[in-house]
Amino acid sequence: MALDYFYGQQAEMYTFYRIPKTLFSDERFKGISTDAKLLYGILLDRMSLSLKNKWQDQAGRVYIIFTLDEIMEAFNCADNKATKLLVELEHKAGLIERKRRGLGKPSLIYLKNFIKPSKSES
Repeated sequence: MALDYFYGQQAEMYTFYRIPKTLFSDERFKGISTDAKLLYGILLDRMSLSLKNKWQDQAGRVYIIFTLDEIMEAFNCADNKATKLLVELEHKAGLIERKRRGLGKPSLIYLKNFIKPSKSES
């Protein structure tokens, strides 16, 4: 398949995922995979939708809902890999926290601010 080039203003008409450079340069995140970093970028992108929907808990923390099926579709992968990526972000990097809700409902995902230390650490 031959693809055409971008011309003029066409280059601005697409949306992009933004992945913080810190995830690639900070020693704290050297041990996590590129796919996990990409997933974090996708989750960051979803936060704007959560803000529009006013998805905040009692403490004012924004959460997102991004199901395992959505991760599997985004990465064209199986359940094992999608689960591994979430575990990597949560337990290895500490970049997310999941709150399970039970009854077949998807977990709430809280993204952690990788720049600021938690209030309990400051």
